[in-house]
Amino acid sequence: MAAGFPGRLSVVCSSRWLQGWHLSLGPSGARSAHAGAAARLQREYDAVVIGAGHNGLVAAAYLQQAGLRTAVLEKRHVLGGAAVTEEIVPGFKFSRASYLLSLLRPQIYADLELQRHGLRVLPRDPYSFTPLLEDRNPPRSLLLGHDMAQTQQQIAQFSQKDAQAYPEYEAFMGRMVLALDPLLDAPPVDTAALGKGSVLQQLRNLQTLKPLLQAGLALGRQLPRYYEVLTAPISKILDQWFESEPLKATLATDAVIGAMASPHTPGSGYVLLHHVMGELEGRRGAWGYVAGGMGALSQAIAHAATARGAHIFAEKAVCHVLLGRDGEAQGVALQDGTEVRSKLVLSNASPQITFLELIPQEQLPKDFVQRIRQVDTCSPVTKINVAVDRLPSFLAAPNARNGQPLPHHQCSIHLNCEGTQLLHQAFTEAAHGHPSSRPMIELCIPSALDPGLAPPGCHVVSLFTQYTPSVLAGGRSWDEQARNAYADTVFDCIEDYAPGFKASVIGRDILTPPDLERIFGLPGGNIFHGGMSLDQLYFARPAPSYSGYRSPIPGLYLCGSGAHPGGGVMGAAGRNAAQVAIKDFRHL
Repeated sequence: MAAGFPGRLSVVCSSRWLQGWHLSLGPSGARSAHAGAAARLQREYDAVVIGAGHNGLVAAAYLQQAGLRTAVLEKRHVLGGAAVTEEIVPGFKFSRASYLLSLLRPQIYADLELQRHGLRVLPRDPYSFTPLLEDRNPPRSLLLGHDMAQTQQQIAQFSQKDAQAYPEYEAFMGRMVLALDPLLDAPPVDTAALGKGSVLQQLRNLQTLKPLLQAGLALGRQLPRYYEVLTAPISKILDQWFESEPLKATLATDAVIGAMASPHTPGSGYVLLHHVMGELEGRRGAWGYVAGGMGALSQAIAHAATARGAHIFAEKAVCHVLLGRDGEAQGVALQDGTEVRSKLVLSNASPQITFLELIPQEQLPKDFVQRIRQVDTCSPVTKINVAVDRLPSFLAAPNARNGQPLPHHQCSIHLNCEGTQLLHQAFTEAAHGHPSSRPMIELCIPSALDPGLAPPGCHVVSLFTQYTPSVLAGGRSWDEQARNAYADTVFDCIEDYAPGFKASVIGRDILTPPDLERIFGLPGGNIFHGGMSLDQLYFARPAPSYSGYRSPIPGLYLCGSGAHPGGGVMGAAGRNAAQVAIKDFRHL
């Protein structure tokens, strides 16, 4: 996984960074929420949360705030699930899996007072940089930011028509995001309940239609056009707006990121919407780095939960859910044999782990089990974390003489994005079992804005790459040779855009889809706990009739990314599930 470290590290970066060569657990990787966390696990709680991913921590904070005595049990040594900071190379702090923040719901920021608990976000402007490989000196590049005039000037290098159309495109997408936004903060409509119960109960049930009706009214006469965005290939939508390939490819990356899909795949437009739904400090669609890495976000949420009285424990692996005589959840059993009783159990684990590993199959409806087994968890993602001894210098935007970061270094840097056809070719190779020979690469350098992540003069580089199949052609597995061969391909590509990159590498951490599953519990390595295609959203997430966080097991709730509204560091599933569980608890 992590490559060897050249001896020159002690010369380039002060030798103190090499003292105690081991995985360090600094403030963002603590073994419990903070020094005041519970010293002992009690044998009974009102609610137990399985997994301390960000959704589980959010759920715990809301449960405890409502007066339910709550414990969170995490199997790893570090809290946060995929939102963690880990020191893989001595002195270099990586956001090892998830690496950017935008989607976290504004209500969660406010309700949990996350700033007071230490969260600090570093907004990025500009936010997107696409250098090109072309026969001109210097090659062109596309830099997108929040200054619309400057962004239009950048786009005009490739097309005056596109530059003029871009503000209207942004407004069009913005209206759709605003319309769909309320759907994120409530359970999907329970259609089975609409016609049941007394007249009064039926009227109450009709109120659950409100977010859906609000969305339809907000979209108004444009509804057919927006329906097309949700169902068509993103390439078709972008072709209607633009003509320049670098712009279309750059925008298309948000439609396929994390998905085993091509820009030509129907329904890829929703994934793009999902990634522009967020906001930072009131600015819609903005993405930023968390100071201290993504683990600092998880720590802030954990602090908020423990400040309210929740108990949070690392290295407490759950092996199964305890069931009562009537099949209801009554707590959990740990791998060490400890039993923790509770009235409610919320699982932040994937639907596959929750229902196929933690619950006896005979306790679940057969059609439900079949649905969970059939969830598409195919993942194209290999995440590579890299320690470097200098900033990458791109042919399209060479470094300053003093070596200090330039505006484009803070961006998501899109490589191999000269055109959407390149992305499609990369997808096609993986669909046939072969890692992309020219993969889609999103390169981020968080230390450009947060220098404390690396030793002086050095940087951490995040490479979110696709497409890589979970199982290689011929049934071959991802052994060390295959991992390194693919990473070398990625590094060769980067070298084409930024000569000298390979020579700057000190160490690397390669996480293929099987690694993401093994380490973080992501099914198939899927960062969303299951694909975000329309057949696996809203009413159907994780399965029809069970999209409202309740499960076939009374007292057991799904609160992770496998539930509505899906993946990303959003917290909505944790908050929504907690609210449903709290309501049920009050009727026990």
